[in-house]
Amino acid sequence: MKGKSITGERDREATEKRLLDTIGKMIAEDGFEKIGINAIATQSGVSKILIYRYFGSVEGLMAAYIRQHDFWINFPLEYPSRKKLPAFVKSMFQGQIEQLRNNPTLKRLYRWELSCNNDMIVKLREQREKVGIDLVKKVSELTGHPQKEIAAIASMLTASITYLVMLEDFCPVYNGIPLNENSGWEQINEGIEVLINKVFQDEN
Repeated sequence: MKGKSITGERDREATEKRLLDTIGKMIAEDGFEKIGINAIATQSGVSKILIYRYFGSVEGLMAAYIRQHDFWINFPLEYPSRKKLPAFVKSMFQGQIEQLRNNPTLKRLYRWELSCNNDMIVKLREQREKVGIDLVKKVSELTGHPQKEIAAIASMLTASITYLVMLEDFCPVYNGIPLNENSGWEQINEGIEVLINKVFQDEN
């Protein structure tokens, strides 16, 4: 019985991976607006029954893809020493840019998420919120800055990064910054460094 249970778990993991890979490919190629359960079943070779059983719905499958790839939900909560904190914070925000720009499927799903407010999306946001609060508390402890100040700065950075990355496909220039070119994102990264340096200089 135990052997059958392990085999079943492995089969489920493989099936879920196939479905997540399929939904990622479909969204990257065609967007999410026209995706339906029949198309997913056909392309993945997985029955509709299993899709519903494992994910509940097409929306549940898309939410699972976000959960698997989301930068903040999967952020490793390992903090550096105080001395290395500025570099850590810079690389954190710059890593968010790199991950989101290099994953067009996730970028499209973020747009979809903005128009949703179902239980699955609420849970995703709660997971991000928990990570964000933990990060804010730790940075506040290490720097001595009030949590409300760190929270405001972090919110402005994370929200603007997400917005600008989603915008680059439709708006090539923003405040003179070419969002459709790497040089524009290098400029944004430099701006992040200037801002973080200013925050840490203000401690002295």
